[in-house]
Amino acid sequence: MIGVMVEFLYEDGFDAERIAAIAREARSRFEGMPGLRQKTFTVDVDRKRATNVYLWDDEDAARAFFDEALVERVAGLYGVRPTVTFVEVAELVDNAGR
Repeated sequence: MIGVMVEFLYEDGFDAERIAAIAREARSRFEGMPGLRQKTFTVDVDRKRATNVYLWDDEDAARAFFDEALVERVAGLYGVRPTVTFVEVAELVDNAGR
């Protein structure tokens, strides 16, 4: 399993409500997406950043999804270019089924 963290750091123009609205509108595009196990949209008001965290079953699918065209598209949507970091998931605790 692979994790991908997409971080948007703002110096100016940070708007938590607008970022939350982007998340609400985008949510349905990720529901049922093949290979994507989870996606979390986060907002950190104190640090003026948004971080989206993805968990993928397959590294090839994750890397194919995050091509340059997607990075440019989300940069336009969020108003700032993100950093994209791929990490190996060592272990996952999921208490959703409890």
